[in-house]
Amino acid sequence: QVQLVESGGGLVHSGGSLRLSCAASGFIFRTNGMSWYRQAPGKERELVAGISATGGTTTYADSVKGRFTISRDNAKNTVYLQMNSLQPEDTAVYYCKAVLFPGPRHYWGQGTQVTVSS
Repeated sequence: QVQLVESGGGLVHSGGSLRLSCAASGFIFRTNGMSWYRQAPGKERELVAGISATGGTTTYADSVKGRFTISRDNAKNTVYLQMNSLQPEDTAVYYCKAVLFPGPRHYWGQGTQVTVSS
């Protein structure tokens, strides 16, 4: 059974930092790319960052480039999102996602709330 469990969200002031974690189980983590999405109230869910299976390739939304860093530890089956210089517009529920093959089959975590106060 595939499980993705996010943690690390919380309330921070503008300019602060948080590190999100997503612990994965139920599939061969090291062979799959992973990604982080977020959804703010009243808005569609959007891609924040993605990372390849080996960690050698990463992608970012323009809005977070230079502030957020995605990484992974394949020994721990965990993907991270380091978020620096947080702004109120980063307030959202952040979700971890895995896409598995054959399929594709899409799996989401339960989400973790990030709130940035001005």
